[in-house]
Amino acid sequence: MKTTQENILILGATGKTGRRIAQRLETAGRPVRLGSRAATPPFDWEDQATWEAALDGIHAVYLSFQPDLAVPGALETVQAFTDQAVKSGVSKLVLLSGRGEVEAEQAERVIQNSGVDWTILRASWFFQNFSEAHFLGPVLQGELVLPVGHIAEPFIDAEDIAEIAVEALTKPEHSGQLYELTGPRALTFAEAVDEIAHATKREIRFAAVPPEAYRQALEQEELPAQLIDLVLYLFTTVLDGRNTPVADGVQRALGRPARDFSDYVRRTAATGVWANEG
Repeated sequence: MKTTQENILILGATGKTGRRIAQRLETAGRPVRLGSRAATPPFDWEDQATWEAALDGIHAVYLSFQPDLAVPGALETVQAFTDQAVKSGVSKLVLLSGRGEVEAEQAERVIQNSGVDWTILRASWFFQNFSEAHFLGPVLQGELVLPVGHIAEPFIDAEDIAEIAVEALTKPEHSGQLYELTGPRALTFAEAVDEIAHATKREIRFAAVPPEAYRQALEQEELPAQLIDLVLYLFTTVLDGRNTPVADGVQRALGRPARDFSDYVRRTAATGVWANEG
């Protein structure tokens, strides 16, 4: 089908999904504007004065809110940005939403009620949390400690999310679609760590701890209180089993199954990112 060639703004352009989306669009020769504090023009969620210039001449926006749609004030910020985007002439919004988060579903309704075309990507936890930021350090150290028990999560590949986002940003057949995105099977964190250990031939273990013990550990690292609250919310509320069922969003959007965690582990292990240099 015919695709559009208008300018596309990628918010969270340095993040796990945004970076991959921008790379795909640029490779395809699409005009892309990166939305980040370091970009030109800069974009800052906390500074509404930066929004108008970032949106100037933009047709479609990939909206990934940082740090998470569950933080206090996120809904109001997304509403204000959406209003500005529509006012600026944006005609397509693609939202990265959080699976199982009430606050994220409220943000979805903001996008759905914007009056312009939309697609929602409701995603679960990323494979790449184990290899990019969050869990990489503990995996390298040989032990991942989290406040979560024997709850299975159908982790999703950020590559799948990026592929779907590019489709949604450039092709009309994804108009008005809400895709619930998961991997093809659910794994516990212990099972995921075991797969990484097997692929890397290293001893890596997973340990579950009570939420308050985890909070104390984060406080000792002097992380901001709001970030600690967010992390504990995601582990103790969202990871309560509500997201364990596998969804068919990747199949619906791309006409193929979602990538499997084992495939991700094999290709990531081959890069050496999990090699213990100690």
